[in-house]
Amino acid sequence: MRFCLIITISAILLLITIGCSSGPVRYIGLDKLSMSKANQALSTGIQNYEDGNYKTATNNLESALDLGLTFDSDTVQAHKYLAFIHCLSNREKQCHDEFRKALDKDNNFDLEPAEAGHPLWGPAFRTVKAERKK
Repeated sequence: MRFCLIITISAILLLITIGCSSGPVRYIGLDKLSMSKANQALSTGIQNYEDGNYKTATNNLESALDLGLTFDSDTVQAHKYLAFIHCLSNREKQCHDEFRKALDKDNNFDLEPAEAGHPLWGPAFRTVKAERKK
């Protein structure tokens, strides 16, 4: 009986601690039904991109933006992946435009080190970032 009480109290304390975590609760691990349609489209678009389905990824990422993402960081991610797709498809102007949109949303946005070293979008991103400093 005492052991059950200790387990119950521990579980309650864990739930309280989780509820006190800093920052917004993100969608990691949640069922897609609990996500907004925009966030579902973003998640699906990123998965499509990772699977190499760039046309479908573009449709989903643009849909996510059209539906209105909750967090600026999600909007930046959508524009970043669209930029990657445009760079891979030799659409340099559109690639630059998407990076500009990402930086418009978050002026401090930067690529991850592995992304920044990519031979297609690394230089494109650096060009757009340099334009903003002028």
